[in-house]
Amino acid sequence: MDTPQASQSPTSPPPSRSKTDELKQLYWDRINPIIRYARRNPPLIFGVLLLGGLMLFVGIGYLVYDTEQYRVLSADPGDTRHPPSLQYPFGTDTAGRDLFAVAIRGTPLTLRIGLIAGFFAVSFGTVLAFIAAYYRGLVDGTVRVMADVGMTVPPLLILILIAINIEGGLSVDQMGLAVATVAWVWPARTIRAQVLIMREQSYVEISRLSGSSGMAIIFKEMMPNLIPYITASFVTSVAAGILASIGLEALGLGPFDSPTLGMTIFWNIQQSSIILGMWWWWLPPIVAIVIVFVGLFLISSGLDEWSNPRLRQRV
Repeated sequence: MDTPQASQSPTSPPPSRSKTDELKQLYWDRINPIIRYARRNPPLIFGVLLLGGLMLFVGIGYLVYDTEQYRVLSADPGDTRHPPSLQYPFGTDTAGRDLFAVAIRGTPLTLRIGLIAGFFAVSFGTVLAFIAAYYRGLVDGTVRVMADVGMTVPPLLILILIAINIEGGLSVDQMGLAVATVAWVWPARTIRAQVLIMREQSYVEISRLSGSSGMAIIFKEMMPNLIPYITASFVTSVAAGILASIGLEALGLGPFDSPTLGMTIFWNIQQSSIILGMWWWWLPPIVAIVIVFVGLFLISSGLDEWSNPRLRQRV
C-alpha cells in the first residue's frame, strides 16, 4: 500500500515570494513608519528637508563647479562687477570673486562653526550639569554661580575680547571654540535642572540602594532618558553658535581667509553693496542664513515635541 507523500518535505525551501509581496512588505516595514512619524512631527521633517536641500545644493556645486573661483580674480573693480549670468550664476563682487563659488564654499564653513560650538558647548555643559546636580555640595554651588554669572555677562563682549587678543585673527575652528566658551552656560543650566528632577525618581533611588556607583547611575539610568533633551539642546546651541559667529564676523573679527556667510556680509557692509545696487551680492548669503535658521528652528521644535511628554502627540 502506497503511503501518501507529504505536501512539502522539511528540507524543501520555502515558497518564493513575488516581487509585489516584497515591495508591500518593504513599504509596511520601512516607509510607512516614516510617513506616520512625519504626520505626527512635521516640523522635524521639514527642518531636515530644508537643511538637507541646502547641503545637496552645496554638494552638487562642489561636483559640477570650480569653487576655486571664490578667490580674487582681478584688482580692477571697473571690470569685475558682473551681475548674474550663465558664466557667473550669482554674479561677482567688487573684487572679482565668483559669488556662486563663495556661497558653495562659505555655507559649510558657517555650519562647521556652529557644529563645533554646539558640540563642545553641550558636551562641557552636560558634564558639568550631571556632576553638579547629582553630587551636589560645593561642586553644585560653584557650577550654579558660574552659570549665573555667565548668563549676566553679554557673550558678544567676551567674544570680541577673545578675537581682538588673538594675533592674526580667528580661524574657522578657533571661532567655533571661542563661541563654545560662552555657549556652554545655557545647556549646563537647563540640563542641571532636568538632572535635579531625575535624581529624585524612584528608579534612580533603587539603583542607588542596589549598590550602583554614581557614574554607573548617570550613564546607565539617567543619561539615556535625557538623550532627546540633550539633542534638542545641541541643535539650539548650533543655531546660537552660528548667530554669534555671524555677529562677530559682521564686525570684522572673523576669518578673513575664509568665505563664510558672516564674512560675506562684512564685505557687503565694507563695500556698500546696497548703495551700489549689487543685490546679487547681499541676497544669497541672507537667503542661506534664513534657510539655516528656519531649518534649525523647525528641527529644534520637532525635537522639543520628542523630548517633552506634554507636547508629544498621541500616535
